[in-house]
Amino acid sequence: MNSLKQMMNEIPVPRERLVEVLRVEGLSKTFQHNTHEVKALQNIDFTLYEGEMVAVMGTSGSGKSTLLNMLSAIDAPTKGQLFVDGIQTAVYQEPQATEFRRDTIGFVFQSFQLLEDLTVADNVAMPLILREEKSAYIAPRVDEVLREVGMIKWRAHYPSELSGGQQQRVAIARALIGRPKIVLADEPTGALDFTTTNTILDLLVRLQQAHRQTMVVVTHDAYVATFAERVLFFHDGQIVAEYTNAKTEADLTHILATFQQIARGEL
Repeated sequence: MNSLKQMMNEIPVPRERLVEVLRVEGLSKTFQHNTHEVKALQNIDFTLYEGEMVAVMGTSGSGKSTLLNMLSAIDAPTKGQLFVDGIQTAVYQEPQATEFRRDTIGFVFQSFQLLEDLTVADNVAMPLILREEKSAYIAPRVDEVLREVGMIKWRAHYPSELSGGQQQRVAIARALIGRPKIVLADEPTGALDFTTTNTILDLLVRLQQAHRQTMVVVTHDAYVATFAERVLFFHDGQIVAEYTNAKTEADLTHILATFQQIARGEL
């Protein structure tokens, strides 16, 4: 029989009690070409809450990458507003954009993006070095996150000496070392086999729950999307559907069916 504490942990927290981390309102991005314009994003509205993982799915060209560029202030929207902790934030001009990425965002990429000439420990330390943190803080913090991702034994190795799954673990450690409000993961398992994909997804979920870490995972894989709390479906620069995972086998069926509808142009 479950303990009372276990039972309470299994009760969903009402949305109104969740802590808002980031909100976008009317986010749009239009690219101007010589003879036409491309509406990459059109009036996007959604909110991210503390400790939740949100998956973003969509066909090629649906606006997923543009969204990540907007959320991380790599590019500025044509219009729309960004709120951090409920406060409207102007982050699309330098130096605010760089400071926002450095202090608020952690990145995990499909291709790992590790620096080949640096050791595992130095790769992980890079965000703190860029923040000019003291070495007395950096060294123990690096060891802390490497232990969390199971890579402490490889701290002196170079990326070329690691498997793909190990490199992604290092990349996750690097993303988390600065304690960012939001981790943006762009196809984090796209270069991995199925078994390693499961390992990395389990690790992301464990770290998300342990630190109440807010994560946005862009993926084309319906299976990956089942690990999130919510799935936002993008098509032609718009959110055309949203699904809250029930954490049952039915999730995969529902996500696949919705994605197929989008691919057929039915949503």
